Amino acid sequence: MPARFEQGETVWILRLEGEMNIGCAAEFKNLLTEALASGKEIRLDLQNATDLDITALQLLWAAQREAKGSGRRFVLAGQVPESLMLTSKDVGFEKFPGPDAVQ
Repeated sequence: MPARFEQGETVWILRLEGEMNIGCAAEFKNLLTEALASGKEIRLDLQNATDLDITALQLLWAAQREAKGSGRRFVLAGQVPESLMLTSKDVGFEKFPGPDAVQ
């Protein structure tokens, strides 16, 4: 799966690399569930991601909503590639994965 994570005392950093698609959705969901269960702030690094399909975007959206509902922060770390911003808009996520939506 093209995702790595680093855990600190209060932060869980999730780095996505390459293409995230339906083929890795189950593993990605498990990783997000583990991050949410940690109770830590989640930082999402998309700098090295090349493509997120609708499944990956839906999982990120759901994780962001869960974190927000539980009073935890889910924030972007670093710059989001323009191609990912365009993809998210194409599938109807006008404000995701922009900083306004995930903080």
